[in-house]
Amino acid sequence: MDLAFSPEDLQFYEHVRDTLAANLPADIEEKERLGQRLSKEDMLRWQDVLAANNWLAAGWPAEYGGPGFNATRRYLFEQAYGSLYAPPPVQFGITMVGPVIYNYANQEQKDRFLPAIRENKVWWCQGYSEPGAGSDLASLKTKAVRDGDHYVVNGQKTWTTWAHWADWMFCLVKTDTTCKPQAGISFLLIDMKTPGITIRPIKTIDGDHEVNEVFLENVRVPVENLIGEEGAGWGYGKALLEHERFIMSGSARSRRNLKELRKQVAANSPFAQEISRLEIQLRALEFLELRLLSTMNAGGNPGPRASALKIRGTEIAQAISRLRLEMLGPDAVGVSQGFMEADGSLPAGPAEAAMAMPTYLNLRKLTIWGGSNEIQRMVMAKATLGL
Repeated sequence: MDLAFSPEDLQFYEHVRDTLAANLPADIEEKERLGQRLSKEDMLRWQDVLAANNWLAAGWPAEYGGPGFNATRRYLFEQAYGSLYAPPPVQFGITMVGPVIYNYANQEQKDRFLPAIRENKVWWCQGYSEPGAGSDLASLKTKAVRDGDHYVVNGQKTWTTWAHWADWMFCLVKTDTTCKPQAGISFLLIDMKTPGITIRPIKTIDGDHEVNEVFLENVRVPVENLIGEEGAGWGYGKALLEHERFIMSGSARSRRNLKELRKQVAANSPFAQEISRLEIQLRALEFLELRLLSTMNAGGNPGPRASALKIRGTEIAQAISRLRLEMLGPDAVGVSQGFMEADGSLPAGPAEAAMAMPTYLNLRKLTIWGGSNEIQRMVMAKATLGL
């Protein structure tokens, strides 16, 4: 494994970091630094900046309009990005449905959907999880029955992030109930303005409205919105999740957050020792990233080892948020009832402390998001131990 980056690669890193820093709006940077929730308008405004530099679709091949970064440049881009208080782009269009479309869709679908995703024109949400079908996704119940040139979709999705802001949903549905569960699943694109769709908010423990229930009642979806082959959606969905997990370690953001905590403690503080332990764990995660980067540069695939990135990355991010709470002590107490006061102001207390508790609570989701960590351990055990 070669861990050295070329001078050209290091110049690329500095170019990305400096360009992003120069174009990051001050109000968005401050919200991100304090852990405040961004509005849809904030996120779209920042993503317009990324799109203008053709960096919104940073992982896309050049043939589909992306920058065509090799694995090393993509890694360095993410490291430069994560070193700043820049909000991560909404992933549902860019790193999830986008790659499914350019890998499996027909040319007409590529021409129709990819430019709008790449140019920040359309907001997507993910219709995967259902009541009773989260980590066991093959148990989903939402059905799509062919009726002429449409599918008629009935069912329910849950934990659907930002469905209330979305223009489109990519959705796994059952098109055949007579075969084994995985073989009867298809991948549909659904316009969220279609009659029969009802969205109900789910208020999470941190007081935020980010996720939703989505009910689909006799929703008519054109057959032309089926991606790939009917019944092949399980494979497309698995490919999407593997791609998602590879970028979920968040190592650069964790490194940035640990550096910030380090500034706030004395060298002989017990908190300094805990920061050191987390820095060691983070360094091990970074070396795993570099090992997988070396594999990809050699033409290989990260495979189930991407699950290890997801597990350790999310656990470290949660540990950092917990340590921040412990360091703040009483200043972090009592602000978990919501992100803002009724007048839109922050709760009383230091600005840095106001969002610590909501952030800690919100990040509890990370070990479930993208496939629960328990399931990821089973994936790795099956692949490496043959269990």
